[in-house]
Formats: sequence, C-alpha cells, structure tokens
Amino acid sequence: MKVVLFCGGQGIRLREYSDQVPKPMVNVGYRPILWNIMKYYAHFGHKDFILCLGYKADYIKNYFLNYDETLSNDFVFKNSGKEIELQNSDIHDWKITFVDTGLNTNIGTRLLKVKEYLKDDEVFLANYSDGVTDLNLPAMINWFNEKKDKIAAFMSYQSFQSFHFVDKDEDGTVNKISQTGSSSLLVNTGFFILRNKIFDYMEYGDELVDQPFKRLINEKRLISWEHKGFWISMDTFKDKRTIDDIYERGNPPWEVWKTEERNGRKQVRK
Repeated sequence: MKVVLFCGGQGIRLREYSDQVPKPMVNVGYRPILWNIMKYYAHFGHKDFILCLGYKADYIKNYFLNYDETLSNDFVFKNSGKEIELQNSDIHDWKITFVDTGLNTNIGTRLLKVKEYLKDDEVFLANYSDGVTDLNLPAMINWFNEKKDKIAAFMSYQSFQSFHFVDKDEDGTVNKISQTGSSSLLVNTGFFILRNKIFDYMEYGDELVDQPFKRLINEKRLISWEHKGFWISMDTFKDKRTIDDIYERGNPPWEVWKTEERNGRKQVRK
C-alpha cells in the first residue's frame, strides 16, 4: 500500500529548527522524524512512498541521494574503509517518489497534485509527517477495509499535552475550565487511510480536513480509530524537547521495528 507523506510545509511553530531544515528533517536521535515515520510504515510492509515536497525540497532530496546507512546500522569496516559490510539495512527495499507540490500549498492541494501516482490504488495511506506513534497499523487497516462504504479514516487521540479548554458566556463569564487530559476531546493525529474515491470529494484549494472531510461527514463516510497507546507530534520547540527526552531514555515506543531489525540481511558496499 502506498504512503503519501506531506513534507512541504514551513514548520513556522518550530522556527528554531525549520529556519535551517524543513520540519520533517528535524532529527529524532540520529535520523529525521520523517525517516522515523517511514521506518514505521516500512516495518508493516508499506515501503512505496510519495513525498509531497515544498519548503527546502532540495534538503530532503539530497538527504536520500546521499543516504549513509552506517549512521543507524551496525557494520564491519574493512580494507581501510574501501569495503563496508552492513549487518542490517534501512532502505534497500524502499521506493520513494519525490514530487514538488509547491511552497505554500495546503495539504488538500498537495494530495491532489500526486493523484496521478495513486490512480491504480484503491486504498492508500497518508501522513502529516510530524508525529510518531506505536499504533497497531494492520489492525486499523483491517478495521477500515471491513467498512466498505467509508471513504476515509484517521487516527484520533486524547492528547496528554497540557492545554486548558474554556467554556464562557458571551459577556466573558467563565463557566468551566478543563484540561485536555480530563476532557473527552480527541485530536486528529494525521495518520490517514484513504480510498481513491476521496478525490471525488476534493477541489483545488480545499484543505483536506475542512471541505472534503465535511462533505464525507455529511454522507457519514468518515470514520476515526481512537488510539489508546502512544502518540506525539513535533509542532513546537517544547514538543521537540519532549521527544528527545523520550528517545534518550531508551526504547522509544514508536520504534516498533526494533524487535525485528537484527533479522535484516547483510549487505556489502564496495
């Protein structure tokens, strides 16, 4: 199943990093968060990626064109470095299509601009490319496939991030304040499953979760899978620090591939 990754935005709220690199290329450990998301999908067998590029597209292209597998894999160094024997491999079986979808394009229009690459796919996956999770993806896909009349699904999550919702009267009198963690409100995490019919509900200029999803809601053809495990997005500098802290403690929950990583075949590079 193909995976469309929206990685062309400017990441304004993460300006401390995105001035130098596009937001999806901000590192989590040794690799960009984009790589972590791709590795997650590849673990479940989805290795055909379409990257919707925009801001600093050359940075993302050059990263993969000059990809160095030794940074995150064990290897044997031989003959003064003329021969490197990888003990396992990251991306040897990945297919990545790079598509320039514009600098200031919204998510919906970026998706429309890669429509031609999805014409033979009844169902495909899509992602905002700014969050990581331990979601059981096959379970969500099976659940979606059973619902033949539905066009789109997304993973929803009750965020642990500290925000307060305010209920007030027109004159400003506050009736109630509640934390996100104590409310029943769920957020859209940007992990999507879409049928190709989604394009029948889209027009150029539409934002995916606004006009198209509202049209699906009117027909009761949009569903959401509530995830109870781990998810975090990297929207701000504070989020970046939180993700780094989780990574540095060891065994980050989004690295669902770790248990099978050592089973990869050895490769020799000369």
